[in-house]
Amino acid sequence: MPRFAYVNGRYVRHSDAAVHVEDRGYQFADGVYEVCEVRHGMIVDLTRHLDRLDRSLREIRIAWPMRRSALISVVRELLRRNKVTNGLFYLQVTRGVARRDHVFPADGTPSSIVITAKPTDPRIIAAKNSNGIKAITAPENRWDRVDVKTVGLLPNVLARQQAKEQGAQEAIFVDADGYVKEGAATNVWIIDGNGKLRTRPADHGILRGITRTTLMVVAEKLELTVEERPFTVSEMLTAREVFITAATSICFPVVEVDGKVIANGHPGTTAQKLREAFFDVAEKTAI
Repeated sequence: MPRFAYVNGRYVRHSDAAVHVEDRGYQFADGVYEVCEVRHGMIVDLTRHLDRLDRSLREIRIAWPMRRSALISVVRELLRRNKVTNGLFYLQVTRGVARRDHVFPADGTPSSIVITAKPTDPRIIAAKNSNGIKAITAPENRWDRVDVKTVGLLPNVLARQQAKEQGAQEAIFVDADGYVKEGAATNVWIIDGNGKLRTRPADHGILRGITRTTLMVVAEKLELTVEERPFTVSEMLTAREVFITAATSICFPVVEVDGKVIANGHPGTTAQKLREAFFDVAEKTAI
C-alpha cells in the first residue's frame, strides 16, 4: 500500500514528498515539530500536543501555517489515507523558504508544513515493555532552550548513536553537577528508595513531555506520590525502578544504565501500572 505525506497544502505520495532546497528547516534547523501517538483509531492527547506546538512556534516567532481546526482536519485525512489505526504522525513547521540568510526572511513569507504518518509494530513495543531497555549516560551538550521542541537535534542524534553502538536503546543527558536531565527523546523517571515517583522539574532544562504531563494525572489516580525534584546519576543507579516516557513508547522500563543493573534487572511493577492506566486517562480524538 502506498504511503502519503502532506506537504504545504498537498497530499502526495511519500516517495515523491519533497521540500525546497532553501527551506529554513533544512538550512538552519529553523523549525519545530510534534510527534503524536495513534492508538485504536484514536489520536492520543492531541490538544496538549497542539498547545505545545503553539508555544514552540511563539517562542521562536514562527506563524501558524494554517488554522488549528484546518490542521486537525489535515491530520485526520492523512491518517485515513495511510490507514493508520495504531501508529504515529510527525508534524514539522519551519520558517519557510527564502534566500539563505541568518536573519528572518521578509514579512509575509509563509511558513512550511510537512506531516507524515506511519503504523507501528505493537510487538516491538510489547517486547521492550516485557524485557526492559538499556541506557547510557551522556554529558549535556545541547543548547539552553531544550524546552522548545525544535528540529535542531544533532546532539540527540549523536547521543542515540553512541547508545546504539554500546548496545543500548536510549542516552540520558546529565548536567555538569551530575543530575539527570532527560533522555535523547524521552523524559526520565525513578522510583526512589522511599517509594516516591520522581522526575526532574520541567521549568527549565528539559522538555515538558506531553506523556509526562498526562502521566502525572495517571499517577494521582493511582494514588502514587510524585515529586518533581532533580536526582543524581547515583540515585538513578540505586533506584527501585527507572523508566522513560515519550509519546511513541508511553512508559519503557530501564533495567540497565551504563552497564549497571537497576534493582533486580527486571521491569518494575509501577511502570507497568502507569502504562496500563495511561490510555484510559489520556485524551482520545477520533480519526
